[in-house]
Amino acid sequence: MSSGTAHKRSIGVENIRALAFDIFGTVVDWRGTIINEGLGLSKSVDWGSFANDWMEGYRTQVERVRKGERPWAALDVFLGEVFVSLVIKYDLNTIPRSQLSAFATVWHRLNPWPDVIPGLIRLRRKFITGTLSNGNMILLVDMERHSDLRWDCVLSAELPKRYKPDREAYQIAVDYLGPSPEQVMYVASHQWDLSAGHETVGMRTAYISRPLEMGEPPSSDKPDPSYDINAEDFEDLASQLGC
Repeated sequence: MSSGTAHKRSIGVENIRALAFDIFGTVVDWRGTIINEGLGLSKSVDWGSFANDWMEGYRTQVERVRKGERPWAALDVFLGEVFVSLVIKYDLNTIPRSQLSAFATVWHRLNPWPDVIPGLIRLRRKFITGTLSNGNMILLVDMERHSDLRWDCVLSAELPKRYKPDREAYQIAVDYLGPSPEQVMYVASHQWDLSAGHETVGMRTAYISRPLEMGEPPSSDKPDPSYDINAEDFEDLASQLGC
């Protein structure tokens, strides 16, 4: 018996009917996409730092919403606000305005990691697949169309107007895809996200290793036995789920 088969039986895969996927970092290489598009605008900018600042900037605004420090707003609002500040910080005003305006929407066309499309094709044969993201609806739909991801449904924190890791953000996946939590497996590359999904609403969990998400491998990226599955990528996930 292979280790994958043993793992599949131990997690009771026969009870799972749907997979809900985190998007940024798990499905798409946000940093790599931003760097590649940025290099088309200028070769003199540190686009890796720019991408990291953009991500950290919008996450700061998400946390402000969660703490009640500002009213709810869609992720596109935060991305636009942070972009304006980064244009100043990185002195991008010499780049034509039309090109900057197009670049500001790069989050709508982030490219998936190479394993994602072939992995999803296999997973869709057996499971319902959908997003579970802090990204707003039109951003997720545009990204789906850009890369032909073909989700069965698009679920966003915009629906309950509560950002992950708040319980309500995960509950929508259970409500729409379950209807019981053990029927829904949450797939993500961030441990805080998986832990919140399991602890708040009882979702099953699959960890995807993305060691190059931030550009440099983390000091530790070891499998965590608390998750139902630890997978190297989407193809490995499909194999462990018997697809």
